[in-house]
Amino acid sequence: MKIVVDTNIIFSGLLNTDGTIGDMLFNSDGVFEFYSCDYMRYEIEKHWNKLKRVSKLSDEELEESRFKIFAKINFINEALIPEKTWLAAERIAVDIDIDDSDFIALTRHLKGFLWTGDKELYDGLKQKKFKRIYNTRELIDLRIARS
Repeated sequence: MKIVVDTNIIFSGLLNTDGTIGDMLFNSDGVFEFYSCDYMRYEIEKHWNKLKRVSKLSDEELEESRFKIFAKINFINEALIPEKTWLAAERIAVDIDIDDSDFIALTRHLKGFLWTGDKELYDGLKQKKFKRIYNTRELIDLRIARS
């Protein structure tokens, strides 16, 4: 099953690779394939100092976390997503958070499911009857059911 991971999931995984999200990313082989947008790499760089400050990890420790997590994620170039998919994603995201359009577009493009820890995004998409979304608890339950 294809799972698109958004920014907050990757940030959470980086901050604690031994936590629930780290467990999901590292121990779901054969159940889930994880994907994200290439832009995510830029987001990590942009927030690197904040990640270091919040995590209290050294540069080396945070680099190791990034390396481990990125090895579990297939990054897709957003340019591969058709324009009509982008436009549809923007229409969905416009009154929730337009910055999440890329994750919605990638989810639709891959015919996958979006994994988010962003409650506002999750609730907004559910309210719009977007069925291809899971929060962490739902994804854990799904992994258990599929294992």
